[in-house]
Amino acid sequence: IRTILLAEDSPADAEMAIDALRDANLANPIVHVEDGVEALDYLLQRGAHAGREDGLPAVLLLDIKMPRMDGLEVLRQLRDDEQLKRIPVVVLTSSREESDLARSWDLGVNAYVVKPVDSEQFFTAVKTLGRFWAVLNETPSSL
Repeated sequence: IRTILLAEDSPADAEMAIDALRDANLANPIVHVEDGVEALDYLLQRGAHAGREDGLPAVLLLDIKMPRMDGLEVLRQLRDDEQLKRIPVVVLTSSREESDLARSWDLGVNAYVVKPVDSEQFFTAVKTLGRFWAVLNETPSSL
């Protein structure tokens, strides 16, 4: 069973997203990283994640506004990498900026979700995303 990778620098949003994914009763393990550098370290099995088990996540839930490396740069590097380019990426962000939305789609995002301000709606949105991407979505066996 493949992991769900959550790249989110806000502790409150990360905790709520993890709670929502657990509430969806998914068997997938959830890995939380706090910025874009750590997300790529996880995906490329380097740094603190050098010893992790092989395998790519079922989905990457990616915030845009993060320290060290933002989500758009992570997405750009993923789509340029032969091993990582097919990972489903859902941008989960508070950004309503048209430029972020357009750039995400230009870089090959699979979905762009603006975090609802209301915590109950956020919880429901993440739960729905988790179920869809981890259970219903079909990916190539090479992923």
